[in-house]
Amino acid sequence: MGNDEGRSLDVASKSIIVAGKFVQTAETYAIRNPHDGSLVAEVCNAEELHVEHALEAAKCARGALREESAHRRATLLRRISELIDKSAERLAQLMAREVGKPVKAARVEVSRAVFTFAWAAGEAERLLGEVIPFDLVAGADRRFGLTRLFPSGPVLGITPFNFPLNLPVHKIAPAIAIGNPIILKPSPIGALTGLALGEMILEAGLPPESLSVIPCKNELAEKMVRDDRIKVVSFTGSHGVGWALKQKAGKKKVILELGGNAAVIVDSTADLDLAARRCAAGAYSYSGQSCISVQRIFAHRSVFDDFVGRLLRETQKQKIGDPLDESTDIGPVINCDAAKRALSWAKDAVTRGARFLLEPKLEGSIMSPGILTNVEDSAAICCEEIFAPIVVVNPYEKPSEALTRANNSSFGLQAGVFTRDLNLAMSAFEELEMGAVLINEVPTYRMDHMPYGGVKDSGFGREGIRYAIREMSEPRLLILNLG
Repeated sequence: MGNDEGRSLDVASKSIIVAGKFVQTAETYAIRNPHDGSLVAEVCNAEELHVEHALEAAKCARGALREESAHRRATLLRRISELIDKSAERLAQLMAREVGKPVKAARVEVSRAVFTFAWAAGEAERLLGEVIPFDLVAGADRRFGLTRLFPSGPVLGITPFNFPLNLPVHKIAPAIAIGNPIILKPSPIGALTGLALGEMILEAGLPPESLSVIPCKNELAEKMVRDDRIKVVSFTGSHGVGWALKQKAGKKKVILELGGNAAVIVDSTADLDLAARRCAAGAYSYSGQSCISVQRIFAHRSVFDDFVGRLLRETQKQKIGDPLDESTDIGPVINCDAAKRALSWAKDAVTRGARFLLEPKLEGSIMSPGILTNVEDSAAICCEEIFAPIVVVNPYEKPSEALTRANNSSFGLQAGVFTRDLNLAMSAFEELEMGAVLINEVPTYRMDHMPYGGVKDSGFGREGIRYAIREMSEPRLLILNLG
């Protein structure tokens, strides 16, 4: 099984997982609660010998896992889903302490992980190919082709801190569904949750050599990206790091789910209560620390003041405080450097002519919500990914202007449009350079079985189990001549 009988989540999380075995290392580092600085755990840091062992084990496990029947992989995935469900509250509490995620949001993340593994089980049972008739051409009678997906080989998943459970799930579940071994390199900040997940996967019965969860320094992560034993690199994180890793990956498949500065358009026909309520949730949930958090809002001039008033009221409803408090909506930002950077961008925008409708304040590790208007599109707070509970609201005159300004970004992950005008909805779908356009919903919305990913600096490739399976596999064609 690969784990010690009765081992608790917290104790197991202190060891790294190398080829299905819990390993103690000489070097450790501290994970501290972002809210109060208290020590959560000391976590082992992988050394080069552990990385080498994980890589070689993944290479050797490739054949055995590929030969596992679909029903066995599906059964395994359902068992993982059940184990996560049974540990739901412990995982939620762990995330609240480890990364400062409000516990009610952490519970949602756990429920998503439960769903995603269950859905992956179904996808493992739906790995269908196709029959291609060749007798459409004279002289090709009784010839046809069969296609089938084959696993590409060992996957390296690299994930950030902000969704320490669900982002690893989106690497691991599709890899198991198609039959690929996987090495997970979690964020150092979110490593406890990643290791707890690894323990449950081993308990469910995955062949031990097929899984490693190894927090490590960046140089060792880069070594794995370069290593030819890895066949797929799936990275979620900042665009600068992601594109740099792609350059180092060689001939591997690379899936990049990178940053964004998500835009929302509020049309003159929009339901303003709905738009304001959803924009507040999308901008401030988990202190805006999501690549699809609402960052730029363009509201039609005719409804601008009305919308802003409603947004301010919805913002004031957000409860700020301890992430372990059941009522908290906004907890700490992940660290002081991130908070100071966000505030500096906001203040820079003001020096360039913007004004605060609500000025953000930093008290300890918690930043209160901020709203700015009259912000230049070239300001850093519009151009970059802020990862903080600050949103920009600017007016526009014509729909074409709003679409152009929403596109005026190096990112292209998701965008939202609030409107009752079907023509505008379709124009947005056709013209916005995004991985997804959401109508009467904020871009922060994601369903775990949908195709998810972006264009431009937001990356390429798609997550969502069925779509990630395609990214982690190779189609092969069999041609039969029965003539």
